[in-house]
Amino acid sequence: MKLRLDAYVDLASPLHCWEPRCKLVALTALIFAFSFVRELRLLPAMLAVSTVLYVLSRLPLSFLVARLRLPGFFFLVVALLLPFLSGTTPFFHLGPLVVKKEGCLHLLLITVKFLSILTAGIVLFGTTRLLTLVKAMAALGLPTILADMTVFSYRYLYEIGDNLRAMQTGTRLRGFRTRSFRGLGTLASLVGTLLVHSYEQADSVFKAATLRGYGRSVSSRGDFQAHPQDLAGLLVGLLTAAAFVVAEMFLRQWGGKP
Repeated sequence: MKLRLDAYVDLASPLHCWEPRCKLVALTALIFAFSFVRELRLLPAMLAVSTVLYVLSRLPLSFLVARLRLPGFFFLVVALLLPFLSGTTPFFHLGPLVVKKEGCLHLLLITVKFLSILTAGIVLFGTTRLLTLVKAMAALGLPTILADMTVFSYRYLYEIGDNLRAMQTGTRLRGFRTRSFRGLGTLASLVGTLLVHSYEQADSVFKAATLRGYGRSVSSRGDFQAHPQDLAGLLVGLLTAAAFVVAEMFLRQWGGKP
């Protein structure tokens, strides 16, 4: 199980060099601003901002496509149903099915927001190591226990995935096939064994960490130092996010329908 979110964190781009706390606050604000948008007239601006972000990050396009593949599969289900189920105004007929105008507009809005939000998130995690991001969260006030739980959860997703693959390989080599209800009991035992093994492993790791001094409060604020260009980038990010929110409110209240 390899997510490989940190495959390109060593590149030398403006976003890679951005101070992690400023980057985290600015991109998180942008993500929330994108999620706030409902007006179709703001969609080109959202696409432009997310495209500029990704170009500045210098991440390869294949990295973005690979990370969009799995969430895109679930999004495809919505994309196939929404034009037929949402709205009342016929747009065109596809055989016996009626494609609705409102459904197509909703699909356009959701698609652009989906791409923009995921692009901003991929830029955030693709240009900064997860451990560095968690330290930045702790420096911004995240409780230590939540920061540790985030790191451990991310780390042991790989361990659980590797254990699951090893167990599946073992059952296949012993002739197990999930083609009937008789295999449900074996699958239940497999999941139970995986959970017990994961718990035992987590308990042993916790005891080992405690023996090495885990639990003492350590401040992460001294690990980061913001420079004027980092603060300028933070200001630009916050102003861009605020501009989307203000434009959405203005268009919704005084701009009328597109």
